[in-house]
Amino acid sequence: MASAAEQMAANMSLSGFSKATDLHKRILFTLGALIIFRLGTYIPVPGVDGTVMAQLMTKNGNGLLGMFNMFTGGALGRMTIFALNILPFISASIIIQLMSSTIPALEAIKKEGDSGRQRITQYTRYLTVFIATAQAYGIAVSLERVHGSAGAAVIDPGFFFIFTAVVTLVGGTVFVMWLGEQITSRGIGNGSSLIIFAGIVANMPVAIADILELGSTGALSTFFIIVVFVIAFLIIGFVVFMERAQRRILVQHPKRQIGQKVFGGEANYMPLKVNASGVMPPIFASSLLVIPATLVGFSAGGPGWLQGVARLLSRGQPLYYLLFASLIIAFSFVWAAIAFNPEETADNLKKSGAFIPGIRPGQNTARYFDTVLTRLTAIGGLYLVVVCLIPDFGMSHYALPFYFGGTSLLIIVSVTMDTMTQVYSYLLAHQYQGLLRKGRGSKARK
Repeated sequence: MASAAEQMAANMSLSGFSKATDLHKRILFTLGALIIFRLGTYIPVPGVDGTVMAQLMTKNGNGLLGMFNMFTGGALGRMTIFALNILPFISASIIIQLMSSTIPALEAIKKEGDSGRQRITQYTRYLTVFIATAQAYGIAVSLERVHGSAGAAVIDPGFFFIFTAVVTLVGGTVFVMWLGEQITSRGIGNGSSLIIFAGIVANMPVAIADILELGSTGALSTFFIIVVFVIAFLIIGFVVFMERAQRRILVQHPKRQIGQKVFGGEANYMPLKVNASGVMPPIFASSLLVIPATLVGFSAGGPGWLQGVARLLSRGQPLYYLLFASLIIAFSFVWAAIAFNPEETADNLKKSGAFIPGIRPGQNTARYFDTVLTRLTAIGGLYLVVVCLIPDFGMSHYALPFYFGGTSLLIIVSVTMDTMTQVYSYLLAHQYQGLLRKGRGSKARK
């Protein structure tokens, strides 16, 4: 028999959406914040020649620079005030999360509830400013050394430019971080994810136009372009299926007797996602593999051994695919271990009196969780390898843009699904509130 929530979900319609005024405000706030973000990606950093930056992106757009430019929505390639985007905040969040799992003091703070989470958030903000400052200084110093056919990238190099560029880039990162927090609290969905999503989606029409232009010039056949779009849709469907896939573990709760009444004793399911690591493994793996090519591009060739490594790790080489797949699977296990702690989960179940039927509480439950998580992560890692390697093959052999890569498709699909889940939860809460008001009104009339 369907639950009340499932029955309400089946009865949801456009009329229910039209009555959810709070949801309308959240959606409008989110759209307004994303529009402000996109406007900021076109405000240039003072003292930078945009023509030289365009030449730099054309020359080094297939390395680490091109990938980061995709995540920033093109802001890095235009060298605007949001060139660092939300990436320093994401890096700081990952570092703090890793430290919280390994340093006992931070782990204790994390378990303090709301106050602990606020302190962790504050530490993340401080670390974000530090990372952004270091990255901004590195970018400013590197720009002073960049020269193109149109001249130098920096119009007036010197201390004043470096100071201005660092302040501008760090200020832009702090503003984007604040904007993401506002979207999370006053809008819908995760603000950081939506900002990256907006940057990728905003440049997706340009990527599609580039592919169509290759077809018009004869570089790609019409049949091949159709195959590319068909494969992209199939990958999106596969990603949706795998991101929703989960292993549901039955958990039995104990019965409690209060007076003559017996409470509890019900059973529910603990869902474990097949892909618990999300999109982080492909991002880490691709970031490591493009470092040699990026160093060669910035150093105008570099030493011979570095050029050899860059050739071996370039797209289309067997070693690249082997290392890419291995790193994705390895990072999947690392990130899944951070996201889900079997011993802590088993201990929490034991303290509440809950148990898994057929499994003894305590260490046996922890080992059971560890076995299930290992099998799920192996499947999830292979799924990420398939999703990332198929588009990567197209990018290496047919000059497809980054926006048709597996990482970008994963981000687009995952963020869209999370946002729709948030909208669904708000609609469900609105219907519950409507039922409660109707119930109170009927009681008052009686």
